[in-house]
Amino acid sequence: MKTHLSWGAVLTLLSMGAQAQATDEVTVQSGRLAQKQFDAPASLKVIDGDAIRNAGAQVNLSEALAQAPGVVALNRNNYAQDVQISIRGFGARSAFGLRGIRLITDGIPATTPDGQGQASTVSLTSAERIEVLTGPLAQLYGNSAGGVIQTFTREAGAQPEAQVSSTMGNYGLRRNDAQLSGRTGNVGIVVDYSTFDIAGYRSNSAAQRKQFNAVVTTQLQEATRLKLIANVFDMPLAQDPLGLTAAQLKADPTQAGTGALTNRTRKAVKQNQVGAVLDHNFGNDLEMQWRAYTGTRENLQYQASASWVGLSRDFYGLGGQLKGKVRDAAYGPLEWVVGFDADQSTERRQGGAAVAGEKSGVLTRNELNQAGNTDAFGQFNWHWTDAQGHNPYTFTGGVRRSQVQLKNTDDLPLVEGDGTGKVNYAATSPVLGATWHALNTLNVYANWGQGFETPTLAEASYTAQNNALIGLFNTNLLASRSQHSEVGLKWTPSPAMRLDAAFFHIGTDNEIVTLLSSGGKTAYKNAAKTQRDGAELALKNDWTPQWRTQLSMAWLRAVYASDFTSGTTPITSGKRMPGIPEQQLFASVQWADQGLASKANPRPLGWSASADWIARSNLWANDTNTADASVAGFGQVNLRVRHRQLLGSVRAELWAGVDNLMDKPTVGSVIVNQAAKQYFEPGLPRNAMVGMSLTLAL
Repeated sequence: MKTHLSWGAVLTLLSMGAQAQATDEVTVQSGRLAQKQFDAPASLKVIDGDAIRNAGAQVNLSEALAQAPGVVALNRNNYAQDVQISIRGFGARSAFGLRGIRLITDGIPATTPDGQGQASTVSLTSAERIEVLTGPLAQLYGNSAGGVIQTFTREAGAQPEAQVSSTMGNYGLRRNDAQLSGRTGNVGIVVDYSTFDIAGYRSNSAAQRKQFNAVVTTQLQEATRLKLIANVFDMPLAQDPLGLTAAQLKADPTQAGTGALTNRTRKAVKQNQVGAVLDHNFGNDLEMQWRAYTGTRENLQYQASASWVGLSRDFYGLGGQLKGKVRDAAYGPLEWVVGFDADQSTERRQGGAAVAGEKSGVLTRNELNQAGNTDAFGQFNWHWTDAQGHNPYTFTGGVRRSQVQLKNTDDLPLVEGDGTGKVNYAATSPVLGATWHALNTLNVYANWGQGFETPTLAEASYTAQNNALIGLFNTNLLASRSQHSEVGLKWTPSPAMRLDAAFFHIGTDNEIVTLLSSGGKTAYKNAAKTQRDGAELALKNDWTPQWRTQLSMAWLRAVYASDFTSGTTPITSGKRMPGIPEQQLFASVQWADQGLASKANPRPLGWSASADWIARSNLWANDTNTADASVAGFGQVNLRVRHRQLLGSVRAELWAGVDNLMDKPTVGSVIVNQAAKQYFEPGLPRNAMVGMSLTLAL
C-alpha cells in the first residue's frame, strides 16, 4: 500500500492556516524530571481522557495508542495473548504481552525486571491520560526501555459523583462500568469496577474480564502527600484462537488455528497489586518521593501442543528519589534528580501434558524463575541564561546504572537435565541532550543515549540442542546494547496550532532473535547488528472552537545490519525486521457544536463527532521476509458520534461508532517467526458499538 503518496496532500490540508484558539499545555515526565511538554527535549505524546474514551470501548491500549507517532499498536483480537505494542521497533517480536518497552501505572512499574509486561491490567475506564515517551531519554528507565508508556488514573474532583456506563457491540461485546469519586477533608478517592465479555469474531476467541481499580490520595500534612493504589484483574476465561497460515486466512479468517479446538487452547489470569507513592516537599526547592508496591499473578494456559503451563508469581519493589532546583546557579537555574529502583519477581513455573484441554499425567516441568534489578539514576536540566537574562539553551544530562539478575532453579532435573542456572547483566546508560529555544514558539532539540535489553525469563526458558528444544535455562543469551540519536523540533505558529517532528537513528548490537521454534516453544540467540532510521510527525490544529484536525505519521526503516542464521536458515543483511511497518498514519477530523473538549471544559454538552483514518504499510511476519509471511498494508475509517446533555443533576451521554467503515480485510497483528507459519491474527471487519453513561453529582 502506497500510503506515502497521500500523506503530502493530507499534511498540506491540515496545516493551512490557524485561528487564534488557545490549546492546553500539560506537564509531562521528560526522562525523570517533569516539565512542560513543549519545552521537553524529547518526543512525547499525551493522550487525554477524552481521546481515550472516544477511541473505542476502553478495553485495549491499542485503541488510543494508534494516534501516537512511533507506536505500532496491533490488536490481536486475541485476549489470551494481549495486544502487541512496539515503539520504534522495540517490542515487535513479542508473542504475548509487552516486552522491550516499559509500562508504568500511577507511578508504579507494571513491567517486571526482565522487561515483560501486561497491557491488559491497565484500567482504561478510569484513566485520566496516557503519556508516551520515545527516544534517548526513555533509557533513564532502565532495562528494555525502548519507550515508556505511563498511564494515570484520574483523581477525585471537588464535586462527589457516581457514574455508570455500558457499551455493546458486534461479536457479543459487552462492557459495563461503575465508578465513584469524592472527597472528604484532605482525602480523595476514585473507585472503578468494570466487566468485559465478548463472544469473539473467530472460533474459540471468547473472553471474560473483571477489573477493580482504586486510587486514594490524602494530604497528610501541608507538605506531604500520599497516594494509595489498588488493582485487581481477573480474567477467568480467554480462549486462544491461535494464528492462521496464509491459506487459512484466505479461506476463512473466522476459523481457529490448527489444534485450537481439539486442545481447547485458552488462558486464565488473576492479578492483584497494591502500591503507594509518598511525596514530601522540604521547601527551598527540594522534594522527596518514595514508591513501593507488591502483588501476585496466577496464570494457567493450555496450548495447541497438547500441554499446559502454569505460572504463580510474586512481585514487589521499592524506589526513591530526591529532586531539587538550584536557582542561583551560575548562568541559569539547574534542576536535578537522583534516585534508585529495586524490583523483584519470583514465579513458580510448572507444566505437563494435557488431553482435550485438561491436565493429564505428572509434571514435566517444575521450576522457580527469579528476576531482579537494582538501579541508580540521575538527571539534570540546566537552563542556561545569558547576560541579558534570556534562556536560549537548555542542556540535559543523565545516567542510569542497572544490574539485572535472571535465575532458575530446576526441581525436576531428571526430566531434561538440570536447568538450574543464573546470569547477571550490568549496564551504564548515559543520556545527553540540548534544546535551542529559537523563538517563544519554536524549540529545536538533539539527544543521544545508550540503552540495553536483557532477555526475558520466557525467552531464556528453552535451549536448542541437536535441532530440538529442551527446557534448560539459557545462560548464553547476551543483553542487546543500543545507541539512540534524535533531533527534533516543536513549533506553535499560533495558539491553535502545534507541530512536533523528530528524526532518529538507532543502532543495536546483539539483538535477541529466534533460534528455533516448535510446538509453542522458542529458543533465542543473539544476532550481530540491527539498524533503525525513522521520522515522526504530529500536527494538531484548532481551526475554530468547534473544529479540530489532527495528524500523526511515522516512517521507520528497521533492518538487520549484518548476516546471521536462525537455526540453519541464513538471514542476510538488509532483511526487514518482522512486525514493523515502514509507514503509519493517523488522521482525524473532530467537531463539537458547543466547543471541543479542553482542560477547562473536559466534557462539553451537545453533539460531537469524529472521523479517523488509520493507515499502515506492509510488514513481514518472519526474519526471512518470505512471500507466505507478507502482510499487506491497509487504510480504514472509524466514525464516532456523541451527544451529552443535562437531565436535572444527571449528565447523560450517548454515543455510537463504526470501525472499519469500508469493511477492509485486515491482519490485526502477526505472531513473529511462528514455527508452523501460523503468523496471522485477523483484524475485525466492519463492526459497530453503542454506549451510554450517566453521571450523577452527589
